Amino acid sequence: MNASSPSDIAFTDAVKQVQSAKGSREAIQRMTQRRPWTSRLTPEIVAFVEQRNSAFLGTANRAGQPYIQHRGGPAGFLHVLDERMIGFADLAGNRQFITLGNLSENPAAFLFLIDYATRVRVKFWGKARVVEDDCDLIEHLQPQTRARAERAILFEVAALDINCPSHIPMMVDARVAADAIAQRDARIAELEAALAKSTAPTSRTPRGGTAPRDRYR
Repeated sequence: MNASSPSDIAFTDAVKQVQSAKGSREAIQRMTQRRPWTSRLTPEIVAFVEQRNSAFLGTANRAGQPYIQHRGGPAGFLHVLDERMIGFADLAGNRQFITLGNLSENPAAFLFLIDYATRVRVKFWGKARVVEDDCDLIEHLQPQTRARAERAILFEVAALDINCPSHIPMMVDARVAADAIAQRDARIAELEAALAKSTAPTSRTPRGGTAPRDRYR
């Protein structure tokens, strides 16, 4: 990836020509000058990465045939190993090995992370490599799940961009929604109990004697 700035990795000469033809090139230039792209994982990005439970990894073979694979696990299955490196365990799966085959002849890769609840997405361009013979690393990346880690995949970030929320559907994780509903139901039950207690009838006995008898009985 020969680029004078991180954004040039995405905005190649061909892309810039199309931007110019479509009338967006100047706006894109102003945007990247105002908010330059980076290859460094800032604390904000680190927190975002480590909170994800889902990721999409894009690769391509030598001929350029693309492939995208979903990777998932409990929050924290993606590890930030340094300011430019993201690692995760490659768990036992369907044994098609398309990603591994692509990376064996073309290290260029793309990592796409999205948070549907907050409608934030972050795109990472870079290179990825497979690590088969580092048991300590593989053990370190093993997520808290029954699935077996067979190897590690390391993604070296060359550029990243935080994208706009346009057209991202807002969705909430089922477990988060279930917890929120349970808290709501518990609060409703608490308020109903308090209301019932405050409106319950009370009987009072006059001082110095028993309660008066009903004269119509």
